[in-house]
Amino acid sequence: SIGIGGERMVRFACITNDRNRQVGRTGMGAVMGSKNLKAVAVRGTKAAGVADLKALRRFCKILYERCQGSATEKYRKYGTPANVLVHNKLGCLPTRNFQQSTFEHANKVSGETMLRTHVKKITACDICPIACDHVNKVDEGRYKGAVASVDYESLWSLGPNCGVSDLNAITKAVEICDTNGIDTISAGMTVSFAMECYERGLLKKEDTEGLELKFDNADAMVEAVRLMSRREGRLGKLLAEGSRRAAEIIGRDAWKYAMQIKGMELAGYSMRSLQTSTLGFATSIRGACYLRAGAYQYDIKGKVDRLRLDSSRGRLVKGGEDSYAVIDSLIICKFSRGVYKSEEELARLYRLVTGLQMNGKDLIKAGERIYNVGKLINIRHGWKREHDYPPWRATHEKLPDGPAAGAVIKMAEYDAALDSYYRARDWDKQGIPSREKLSELGIAGERMLKSSWVARALGRELLSPKICVSKRGA
Repeated sequence: SIGIGGERMVRFACITNDRNRQVGRTGMGAVMGSKNLKAVAVRGTKAAGVADLKALRRFCKILYERCQGSATEKYRKYGTPANVLVHNKLGCLPTRNFQQSTFEHANKVSGETMLRTHVKKITACDICPIACDHVNKVDEGRYKGAVASVDYESLWSLGPNCGVSDLNAITKAVEICDTNGIDTISAGMTVSFAMECYERGLLKKEDTEGLELKFDNADAMVEAVRLMSRREGRLGKLLAEGSRRAAEIIGRDAWKYAMQIKGMELAGYSMRSLQTSTLGFATSIRGACYLRAGAYQYDIKGKVDRLRLDSSRGRLVKGGEDSYAVIDSLIICKFSRGVYKSEEELARLYRLVTGLQMNGKDLIKAGERIYNVGKLINIRHGWKREHDYPPWRATHEKLPDGPAAGAVIKMAEYDAALDSYYRARDWDKQGIPSREKLSELGIAGERMLKSSWVARALGRELLSPKICVSKRGA
């Protein structure tokens, strides 16, 4: 179902399922709202068949036991907010609209502090043994009674990203987002964008209708979220457009401070101190999404030099994207890290459920096929190489603080890394898949080439791009 945010077509409205689980990004709630569709309800009458139920139960028991292991321990105890102090220590916690990479009040909003002061209940998705969902309740003060599930991305985007260290205010802001049905990441990012514009004089008090929209102002953050989620007032209507469109409306240099790629706001990983992650953000077929490649893991785990880019990163990002496409298609949670030992185990799970014979290599090829189809859709709508670049700040402003101070993405290194990504995918310099690659993946058969949108994409009959306009290096 959708909330009032979807009904009023806030650009990043989400679809909610099971009370507090969302199709959070890309504005699917606004699409439903545009069709005057409030909700979809389905009642099944038949059981789903399983090819080998006994073997599946035996295998699931093994997986269940692994879920109790060390790889998922921090999520069971603290939830994803366990990452706050880790990221702050590494200098990769984006702060005040990505101007900084450390937050001086990180201890006040850490998973450890939240568990001690605000968490009232730990819950899980149906039969999940990890239970990463930590439910906050505010017991005192202005926002007394507010209740919300607060994960890392919500905590970060409405907290450090806005300079806010008040867990009461953050919990209230998340509650507003959930109640009205808007994405917490884009909500926090759009507010932080507006805060920077206000502090730089690009927005005036008359634009905010008297709201002192400065960083560190917790009450102003909450009120901006409320207005935005309902498209109320001059400020609410502006911010409901998201940071990219709001920047176009504001004009002047506002576009420099919209931390978005392909129209979607960045998630909570510093661009300049996690540079493989940034390549993954930029090449994602749906915008700045950390769940399309999980490329941050290579930086955070020290597998690469995270403060620079080279031609080895393209292969890493491509591999992550293909694997994540498989995981999404199998409808498996990405927090089950360390539970599945290899693609062969995923293939085993697939065989036990469906009875279809497929090995690990077959699965990864399916993931590659999925990603190429998504890319073709983007090409058809005019998205080119220029849309696979990070925001202006990443390549023009050095980090001023923390262990990664001085880090900036060098354009020559980024171009080389992007070229290496295209080569790994067998795409040309503009990111267009080769006919040979599509044929290998079973996408470009003769019938499809002659009659479908695939042919139009390959022929580069591109539509005018209306969704994301990149301003590289201006």
